[in-house]
Amino acid sequence: MDAKTGFCTNMLHKIINLTVKDVRFPTSLEKHGSDAMHTDPDYSVAYVVIDTDVGMKGFGLTFTLGKGTDIVVSAVKILAGLVVGKSLQEIVSDFRGFYRLLSNDGQMRWLGPEKGVIHLATAAVLNAVWDLWARAEGKPLWKLLVDMDPEQIVSCMDFKYITDALTEEEALDILRKAQEGKQQREDQMLKEGYPAYTTSCAWFGYSDQQLKQLCTDALNSGWTKFKVKVGADVEDDRRRCRLIRQIIGPDNTLMIDANQKWDVAEAISWVSSLAEFKPLWIEEPTSPDDILGHATISKALAPLGIGVATGEQCQNRVMFKQLLQASALQFVQIDSCRLGSVNENLAVLLMAHKFQVPVCPHAGGVGLCELVQHLSLFDYISVSQSLSNRMCEYTDHLHEHFTSPVVIENAHYMPPKDPGYSTEMLESSVQTHQYPEGEVWKRLMDK
Repeated sequence: MDAKTGFCTNMLHKIINLTVKDVRFPTSLEKHGSDAMHTDPDYSVAYVVIDTDVGMKGFGLTFTLGKGTDIVVSAVKILAGLVVGKSLQEIVSDFRGFYRLLSNDGQMRWLGPEKGVIHLATAAVLNAVWDLWARAEGKPLWKLLVDMDPEQIVSCMDFKYITDALTEEEALDILRKAQEGKQQREDQMLKEGYPAYTTSCAWFGYSDQQLKQLCTDALNSGWTKFKVKVGADVEDDRRRCRLIRQIIGPDNTLMIDANQKWDVAEAISWVSSLAEFKPLWIEEPTSPDDILGHATISKALAPLGIGVATGEQCQNRVMFKQLLQASALQFVQIDSCRLGSVNENLAVLLMAHKFQVPVCPHAGGVGLCELVQHLSLFDYISVSQSLSNRMCEYTDHLHEHFTSPVVIENAHYMPPKDPGYSTEMLESSVQTHQYPEGEVWKRLMDK
């Protein structure tokens, strides 16, 4: 700890370099991650490494589906100039200002603002900065957040455009009220973990036999909450939902996910035809930008007891604000890379709490489970204080490529213990899967 500044010594050293790599995994070969809209995803990341002048590193990423990762990489390289040369202390002492610097540059914001490729790139960079901060403090990211006082949390957030839904004073009040019982909730998470649901059993391209086997195996491993992809053919969806409901039984939880497949009226009709299988929610029933469409669907499905969930492709906190104001969703699905990293997700968590809508994050992909588990833990311990209708998505793909992979016990995320944001990948995995020169891709291209 530096006596003059009050910051730990690690935070006073400067960032001297930022590198980014295009890392892709050929998941399309076995239909992992497939849904009605994305039939051949290759799970990929723009992978960021920050170097400091004392050798400490920060690791960040943003998730993509293959093609276009190189565009995100190019955007990250442009943003690098705003990061290199700054100390970690300089960044976090005005994190709100630094967030605005990256997300609202006077020229680059034309490519967004705060959405699309430039926002994905911003998330990758900021995820690396948060990882560096947690490592400097010697804490996992969730613990870094939990240990902050309300004023420090709020200072990381940008309230621009959302004060009609959540003011800085309201955010402080929410966080201050949640101080009571915080230690007990932290102890509970360390012992029990955070509840999860699985999407790994019912990807769109899986055969019935594969689906049956995976669901049975998951049940035997303690899973009670399952999500199935729908949206290509209504009769086939009915058949698959019936099959899964028969396997998991009447008392376990089923969710359905259309990945933006339908128009509004079509969504209402289609989901109504699946109501007999008792889904808890329909996820992304229509365009992620159609707030009023989601509100119409939500109102129509309410008598059937089916909620609407969305958020994995919600562009920013402003759209979440409108979804909440319009009562257009019953489950908020934050994403650790679609929004502007932890900073923007904090704002959405607090808005969701004010509007009394549970947060059930989107995960899966490459590294999304590793990232978003930290946000769910913080949400319960320091914001929502509730697990009612709350769960974090989990898929069992690609965790072996991380130095601190997620730990699942009895269908619960166990709190990470290693310092950082759980974003560091094995260097061997980065090298072999780097696109297009990595060994995996050279071998595929030679076929």
